[in-house]
Amino acid sequence: MKRVHAMPFGASVREDGSVSFRLWAPAARSVEIELDGGGREGGTTPPMVRGAGGWHALATAKARAGTRYRFVIDGEIAVPDPASRFQPQDVHGPSEVVDPAAFAWSDADWNGRPWHETVLYEMHVGTFTREGDYASAARRLDHLVDLGITAIELMPLAEAPGGRNWGYDGVLPFAPEHRYGRPEELKRFVEAAHRRGLMVFLDVVYNHFGPEGNYLQRYAPQFFNAQHQTPWGGAINFDGPDSGPVRDFVIHNALYWIEEFHIDGLRLDAVHAIVDDSKPGLLEELAHTVRAGTPPGRHIHLVLENDDNSARLLERGSNGEPRRYTAQWNDDLHHVLHVLATDEAAGYYGDYVDGPHARLARTLAEGFDYQGEASAHRGGRRRGEPSAHLPGTAFVSFLQNHDQIGNRARGERIGALAPADAVRAALSVVLLAPSIPLLFMGDEWNAPHPFLFFCDFGPALADAVRTGRLREFARFPEFATEGARAAIPDPLDPGTFAASCLDWDLPERAGSHRDWLDLVRRLIAVRRREIVPRLAGAGGRAATSRIHQGDVIEVRWRLGGGSTLQAILSFSRVPAMVAELETIGHALFVTSSLPHGGSPPAELPPWFAGWFMHAPGDRS
Repeated sequence: MKRVHAMPFGASVREDGSVSFRLWAPAARSVEIELDGGGREGGTTPPMVRGAGGWHALATAKARAGTRYRFVIDGEIAVPDPASRFQPQDVHGPSEVVDPAAFAWSDADWNGRPWHETVLYEMHVGTFTREGDYASAARRLDHLVDLGITAIELMPLAEAPGGRNWGYDGVLPFAPEHRYGRPEELKRFVEAAHRRGLMVFLDVVYNHFGPEGNYLQRYAPQFFNAQHQTPWGGAINFDGPDSGPVRDFVIHNALYWIEEFHIDGLRLDAVHAIVDDSKPGLLEELAHTVRAGTPPGRHIHLVLENDDNSARLLERGSNGEPRRYTAQWNDDLHHVLHVLATDEAAGYYGDYVDGPHARLARTLAEGFDYQGEASAHRGGRRRGEPSAHLPGTAFVSFLQNHDQIGNRARGERIGALAPADAVRAALSVVLLAPSIPLLFMGDEWNAPHPFLFFCDFGPALADAVRTGRLREFARFPEFATEGARAAIPDPLDPGTFAASCLDWDLPERAGSHRDWLDLVRRLIAVRRREIVPRLAGAGGRAATSRIHQGDVIEVRWRLGGGSTLQAILSFSRVPAMVAELETIGHALFVTSSLPHGGSPPAELPPWFAGWFMHAPGDRS
């Protein structure tokens, strides 16, 4: 089976093997194509023909699949194709013509999986294995299947500068990162996942381009709108003059990954940083286009990272299906769990130190904690929209992710910051609540090593990145002195990257990590057996919460088929006295033994978590 997304720009192989090129370069007087390998003759082609709207086009038999090429702007500078399908020599090198029809897919019967079955595993390909490529990652897929994972979420793959990067500095969003392998190897990874029943999601970045290797300002400055400023400079132009080709560029990128790479879902990074006053906005247009183009029976899931907590983007239709976006990463749940487990109060955690138990109860029952309340961390700005009407599956829950680990100065994971019992209780919340769970790679064995911020910019940017990162952490009391800041790992040091790679032998060497792996496997099995079959019939306004004796949380969710899921949680370092607690059904998971016929004792131990299910037909 062939999979080709037809793009109105870039390089496309025609039926006779020749190649058509198309570039939007409204600020260029002339554009030529420089061929330097893979073609029959190399050299340059005749100038591209300038058409209406700043488009330049040329079809030539001098280029074939495998030809490397660059666009020469005004005879002055040679640049890669912004829609390049492959960059074998990094962001400054030539692009390569790729014929997607040359790859024969073998997963024609794969249509994805329903969203409520999703258990996500966030993966950075470069550090998931020591080899750091698609092929070695594919060899670890059976581990994920055995764990109970149903979906892999790949951190961004857009070509980024240098040999090491998280992916959020990408500048060529159609080119899968060459350090991990060729596009065909990524497709083989997707095929291997699908054969095992695993969905593959991709993190995409539509709010900015990285700081190195972006040549668009030279020949298409209309790609940016200086009237909208972001942390990265002028915003991408989604709403100003000449924004049509820019919006098409992003929407085709989403379709490209779904159609040409058979990706099952996208996670859109930090959409709150997209500045767009148009109606309909880019986010609405993108979701509508993807939904309209999805064949019947094919499951495609669109997930947001959105600090604005915009519940309207998560609305469901009368059939319960998402109108726009399937779910949002729920930072509120992470932040309040982190505060309860660690007592940290710096930065955005300060918004959750007031009444954290009530905040956790609200988040579990209603989705967001911030539903329009003022955020002190954001200077008093109101944040969020009411969310209780949404189903629990409209939210993605996590105890860790790349941001929450890697944006710390030393990249510590939660296991280095909180008692093991606290982490165990919090992990049960992520894996057993009706929201969709996400694990960050290594969570499954409570990996002790860090996941650090790393990059590999050229000399012009390297020192600025080092200096900026040190300046950022100088605001924190623990890094107030120069000596303390000197201990922060250098993101440009190859050793920082190496320290972030998973140690796959650790669970075999250390019993505690093996036990943790067994715990995660058991929790996911409980979810798969007891909770997932009941999620399809669970709608919004399905939960109630109560606080007992000040800090013991009880939440009950109405699930499909008349079932009720109950959580009893005591996030405290000291025992809690509660007299009126009563369980409603059989125990799914409890962090300590239950006397008295399965009911919680009057004195709950520290970090107690109990999960119970009542289903029609259960004996009371």
